[in-house]
Amino acid sequence: MAHPKSRVSKQRKRKRRTHKKVQPQQIHICKVTNEPHLYHHAYYHNGDLYYRGMKVIEDQSLKEI
Repeated sequence: MAHPKSRVSKQRKRKRRTHKKVQPQQIHICKVTNEPHLYHHAYYHNGDLYYRGMKVIEDQSLKEI
């Protein structure tokens, strides 16, 4: 079983961890719909699903049969 040669102090451990922070999410404004969304994520606008500025899925509830 592995054991450390010496114990790492609380201060030394906390100094090392000070650089680990959560980064704010990057938000992009679509040039086609002017809708803010997360990078590399699909998003809805007026019932339609968009990804990379292209309509992927149209809203089926607005179409007449």
